[in-house]
Amino acid sequence: MSDKVIVITGASSGFGALTARALARAGHTVYAGMRQTTGRNAPAVAAAHDHAKEHDVDLRAIELDVACQRSADAAIAGILDKQGRLDVVVHNAGHMVTGPAEAFTPDELAQVYDTNVLGAQRVNRAALPGLRARGRGLVVWVGSSSTRGGTPPYLAPYFAAKAAMDALAVSYAAELARFGIGTTIVVPGAFTSGTNHFANGGRPADSATVAAYEERYAGLMDQVGARLAALAPPDADVAAVADAIVDVVQAPAGERPFRVHIDPSDDGSEEVSAVADRIRERFLKRIGLEDLLRPTVS
Repeated sequence: MSDKVIVITGASSGFGALTARALARAGHTVYAGMRQTTGRNAPAVAAAHDHAKEHDVDLRAIELDVACQRSADAAIAGILDKQGRLDVVVHNAGHMVTGPAEAFTPDELAQVYDTNVLGAQRVNRAALPGLRARGRGLVVWVGSSSTRGGTPPYLAPYFAAKAAMDALAVSYAAELARFGIGTTIVVPGAFTSGTNHFANGGRPADSATVAAYEERYAGLMDQVGARLAALAPPDADVAAVADAIVDVVQAPAGERPFRVHIDPSDDGSEEVSAVADRIRERFLKRIGLEDLLRPTVS
């Protein structure tokens, strides 16, 4: 295993921060992408710096707003200027919103899609030319078990965006394989503690529609959160997601798993994904494109 240069989006907190630290402790050079590094996320920048100093690792915060192509381009260009290469892209940035689907305006849905899907596309547009030129690399997508597993109500915009991200990742996997670039989709389940997804989740602006739903679904979001938490075993540790990503990054090229589930609640996503991924594999073989199932390893 050689040390790798890695960029991870949405690394100010939650899965992103944990993964950035775990990868750095594993001996890699890690750029923890986050927006507003001199503003709202200045404490996260300081925390990353302190972690790097305490553990003597190479962890660097970098300004990277996935909602802005110029920011993505500048971040990747800065990494290439300092390191001469980029080996791994981890798409982790995401935003959760909660509430009845009808209450969200189309623009509000578009904002969720922009962060969870278009953000990854912006980073790919910036990073993939360099990976393709080198003929090697890895793209890790941090998805969600909600794309194929249990889907409780009041999370529709987030679920829809994560499903779109998963579909994009599946298509990218085949299109990058001949460039020697691998793909792994990491699928966390519903961790209700250890991240700030629920705490920082957005709400719809249409309060009148929310109130109308509250007449029939009073307190539903609190009920969903409590019942999801009750499903998780007492020893469920959100750090397992970061550990899984470290294992993927350090696995030999060509031998990395296409999909990895970390779902203590076992909402059924792994079972459904196994069928979908098997059908994908079978179909590519049927049309004579079996080589797209694994990256070309030179």
